Amino acid sequence: DVQLQASGGGLAQAGGSLRLSCVASGFNFDDWSIGWFRQAPGKEREGVSCISNSDGRTFYEDSVKGRFTISSDTNKNTVYLQMNSLEPDDTAVYYCAADPSTVSCIATMYYYGMDYWGKGTQVTVSS
Repeated sequence: DVQLQASGGGLAQAGGSLRLSCVASGFNFDDWSIGWFRQAPGKEREGVSCISNSDGRTFYEDSVKGRFTISSDTNKNTVYLQMNSLEPDDTAVYYCAADPSTVSCIATMYYYGMDYWGKGTQVTVSS
């Protein structure tokens, strides 16, 4: 059974850092795409970052590029989202999601949609 467990959220001040983790189980982690999404109050859910474990390619939404870094540890079946220089607009519930497709994670995030979702972790950034 596919399981995705997100953790690492919390309260940070503007300019601070948090690291989110998504521990995956129940599938061939090395072949799948993993994405981070977030939903802020009053906003649509948006893609933040993704990684295609099949080829290692990554994607970052423009607002987080240069501040966030996604990485994948295939030995631990875990994807991380290192969030630096946090801003109040980063406040949201963050979700990790996975898809078995070997197409680019961008296509999976924005076109096909992710098939499997974990429970979110709250990130709150104060000014």
